Amino acid sequence: QVQLVESGGGSVEAGGSLRLSCVVSGDTERVRYRGWFRQAPGAEREGVAAVYTYASGYATFYADDSVKGRFTVSQDNAKNTLYLQMNILKPEDTAIYYCAADGRLRYDGWLTGRSADYWGHGTQVTVSS
Repeated sequence: QVQLVESGGGSVEAGGSLRLSCVVSGDTERVRYRGWFRQAPGAEREGVAAVYTYASGYATFYADDSVKGRFTVSQDNAKNTLYLQMNILKPEDTAIYYCAADGRLRYDGWLTGRSADYWGHGTQVTVSS
């Protein structure tokens, strides 16, 4: 089993920044893909950014250009903690942000889907104009 616990959400004005954290615990070796998804009110859950964990570091993936350049995904492998640094936030970034982990062996467009082996409970991010 794997547990995911997010923190760092909150309310900010447009143009502000937030940093989300997700602690991954349990059988962490089984889930080398870790990522962030979000769900806005009335919308379906969508992928944001992810990492693939390997022994000496990680590789990053981003869902699309809407967050690239504003959001940065990173990971502290030693602490099994995933981060999402969000800058220049916009009202359309308002959503519940979920940490996810998956035991897949290949990326295969993980962020374009809506499934994962494990999910956190989510943390609310609200951006006001």
